[in-house]
Amino acid sequence: MTICEVISEAGAVPVKIWTDDVDIGSIEQLTNVARLPFVFHHVAAMPDVHVGMGATIGSVIATQGAVIPAAVGVDIGCGMLAAKTNLKRTDVDTPSLSNALKSILRRTPVGFQQHKDKNIHWDACHLFEKELEELLRREPDVLKDMKSRHWTNEMGTLGGGNHFIELSVDENDDLWVMLHTGSRGPGNVMASFFIRKAKALAQANNEDLPDWNLASFREGTEDFENYMLATNWAQRYAFVNRQEILADVMKSLADIWSGIALEGEVINCHHNYVAKETHFGEDVWVTRKGAIRAQAGEMGIIPGSMGTLSYLVRGLGNAESFNSSSHGAGRKMSRTQAQKAFTIEDLRRQTEGVVCRQDKGVIDEIPSAYKRIEDVMANQTDLTEIVHTLKQVLCVKG
Repeated sequence: MTICEVISEAGAVPVKIWTDDVDIGSIEQLTNVARLPFVFHHVAAMPDVHVGMGATIGSVIATQGAVIPAAVGVDIGCGMLAAKTNLKRTDVDTPSLSNALKSILRRTPVGFQQHKDKNIHWDACHLFEKELEELLRREPDVLKDMKSRHWTNEMGTLGGGNHFIELSVDENDDLWVMLHTGSRGPGNVMASFFIRKAKALAQANNEDLPDWNLASFREGTEDFENYMLATNWAQRYAFVNRQEILADVMKSLADIWSGIALEGEVINCHHNYVAKETHFGEDVWVTRKGAIRAQAGEMGIIPGSMGTLSYLVRGLGNAESFNSSSHGAGRKMSRTQAQKAFTIEDLRRQTEGVVCRQDKGVIDEIPSAYKRIEDVMANQTDLTEIVHTLKQVLCVKG
């Protein structure tokens, strides 16, 4: 599949879309971004594109001289990790998987839970103290809204929403650990702090914006430097957080299968982040809002919704997508719409064969609330190639 649609408007860069399944709200957001004067070359929309805060989820935005905090999003560094184990599908059965779910939940806090002080991942947290001290010196209130929570206690925690820990089986019957989470409380609070600050700055300067969520910081300013310091901190925190969760999950699984071990490469990739890269001969800031980097030969993870397929992929380095691809299935219903449209019986039917929560609290994560992951993958054969196809046998939701 190649680009399905190109939108061109006077005074704006083109928008290139890798699907014909795109709603009017997403098109409006994409064209709003394309009109910003610092957006570079074009805007790329992935096959899982859907409405987000200011900018669409599933979009790739290259900019020169500015970054949009709300486009990066409130879960800075959110992403995926996948690691193969030495177990086969035949090594696990439903009773052992049920025990594994309980074991994981005993060790890894989910939802609004965080680690108790005695369980803080101090070795990992020490990696972040020096940079955080500098950030707090510059912006003393950046973590003010953490309130009863603390960034150290959040390390090694999953969160809620669409974050998950899964055991999945590939086409060779190999068992994989896969998980989805980001920079947790500190990343969210930092992002929200700077989004508010960017909006206030834009309003004070009477900027002509179609959406205040497209407020930006300009390179060379103190606000830009402070935001990038916070963002880089949160992106590193998210990356290490996934590693720490993997280590804890492996301990939990060893309680059930004593001989379990990891084999081969651990894939760990962001899909909500900003980075300096070179594209079309220029150094630019690339914001991937619900998209993974897919440079030629680079491994990535594209999960489906709970109960469907997921994919481990190798990037093809497509310049038109800024070396990017989709990050998942992409929602086609809001959480509220899904809760009204489906029942617990629908959820049970659509997650049959998976050891997971099947209650009212996760109806908004039902597969039918998302686009078909098979369609998403079919629309981006020029962005990635499939290396492994995974199917969940266990899913832990926050």
